[in-house]
Amino acid sequence: MESMKYSDTAFSVSLDQAQVVAEVHANTVDLPKRTVREHIEYALDHPIGAGPLEEAVRPGDTVCILISDVTRRWQQPSTYLPVLVERLNRAGIPDKDILIVCATGTHREQTEEEHISLVGEELYRRIRFLDHKCDDKEHLTYMGTTSRGTPVWLNSYAMACDKLILTGGVVYHFLAGFGGGRKSIVPGIAGRETINTNHNNALNKGLGSGSNPNACNGNMTDSNPFHSDLVECAAFAKPAYLLNVIVDDNYQIVGAFAGDWQKAHAAAAKVVEQLDGVSIPRRAPLVIASAGGFPKDINLYQTSKTLSNALAAVAPGGTMILLSQCREGFGDADCEAQICNFDSMEAREKALRADFSIGGFVGFLFAETAENYHLIVVTDLPAERLTHTKIQVARTLDEALALAAACNGGSLQGVETVLMPHGGSTFPLPQA
Repeated sequence: MESMKYSDTAFSVSLDQAQVVAEVHANTVDLPKRTVREHIEYALDHPIGAGPLEEAVRPGDTVCILISDVTRRWQQPSTYLPVLVERLNRAGIPDKDILIVCATGTHREQTEEEHISLVGEELYRRIRFLDHKCDDKEHLTYMGTTSRGTPVWLNSYAMACDKLILTGGVVYHFLAGFGGGRKSIVPGIAGRETINTNHNNALNKGLGSGSNPNACNGNMTDSNPFHSDLVECAAFAKPAYLLNVIVDDNYQIVGAFAGDWQKAHAAAAKVVEQLDGVSIPRRAPLVIASAGGFPKDINLYQTSKTLSNALAAVAPGGTMILLSQCREGFGDADCEAQICNFDSMEAREKALRADFSIGGFVGFLFAETAENYHLIVVTDLPAERLTHTKIQVARTLDEALALAAACNGGSLQGVETVLMPHGGSTFPLPQA
């Protein structure tokens, strides 16, 4: 039976193998073996839902390229931007007509060293580079309002360019269904009011109604209001082209997709699903999920990926054991405040609706999950920091299993179990 990573060590699972209905591992997908340059060249030579890049831009156009910030450095923009810029140059767009805007969303400004790490020394010296600032209202342009009432304010420098090209990486996203694509625009280059209003779609309408279950991993249908609103927001910017990459477990680029900003993104999401969407027979009353050891379990905020993946595998009212050391604590001040500073779910939700942040939502989701399921976390976090929630704390997996037994009539014998040793990256797809 699979052992479960915990920081730099691992726990063995002392359960009867017969009760394990599934062990969730990434699928083996036979993707073409190419260098990064070859992946990007191939994508640009085989655009999806659009003509070639050379037809999307014309000599004389000013072109803005949106890239992700250092929190998404795993996308390795420094490896694919030179190829994209080369193609733009060949299409008659000189360096002086290109602007790179870093889609920081609500994140901090970055250092020059970080800028260079994102685009490479050569491009940094050649091409104008800006960080988006969501609170710099002087340089935000009002584009319109979505059908859900999100006022769309976008970066004026980007909007002043003739053509907009989106870049980034596509992974499962616990609210938007999948990252990448339209997320370069909102939250990427949006004003804070736009971001907060859009992100409130993660919650149901009306105080006390909690999180919207349709705003979840893998859902890019109209039923996900978070995603649908993002698409409406992005459409105001009229993106001319998209180049998105996908990566493997070791963050190596294993595929690239270019063309129409929605169709090429959807094609990338389909391959992510083939890689990390793992069929399981059915939801189970017990799920044991490891974040994947260090550094994936460095803090509670990062463990949100494991939580949202495990939620897809657990039966209603079931028990979840998450293994996450959290050597650096909560990892996000808003996440910590949501968990530690409120005595009721209503107070938590009220605060989150008033000032939405992803970190705050993560804290809310942990607390809300513990209201609806038995949530046991094997962690080094001090237990007293979680006493305002129903989260139970254990120091070892055996201790957690004893707590789980108490939640299941005193014994786990015969209780169907799903094991998720790579809980941070694999997404279970119940077949029944």
